Amino acid sequence: MKKLCCALIALLPLGAFAYPIELEKQLNGAEVSASTQEVDHNIGAIQLYNYGQSGAQCTAVFRNGPEAPRTRKAALQAGQSATLSIKFARSIIKLRVQLTCGLQ
Repeated sequence: MKKLCCALIALLPLGAFAYPIELEKQLNGAEVSASTQEVDHNIGAIQLYNYGQSGAQCTAVFRNGPEAPRTRKAALQAGQSATLSIKFARSIIKLRVQLTCGLQ
């Protein structure tokens, strides 16, 4: 019986807790692709890539439940990429990111 219990505990995933991320984009003519990333239980990130011919100015607002929203900004030239990350004081249950970009 002890061996069976040990085998069942060994099959459980260790620390693989994923949280959902909602991404709302408002690109306003900028040609920017965005993908979200889970870095840790309290760290989230967004990867931006400007595939347009002109520069873009982007602002991301990160929201995690009751904590105050946090803002990160990036200026992307044509063909450039940037990673915007945020660390919260609490574990993330659901991360909401509002991305607003515009031409420079």
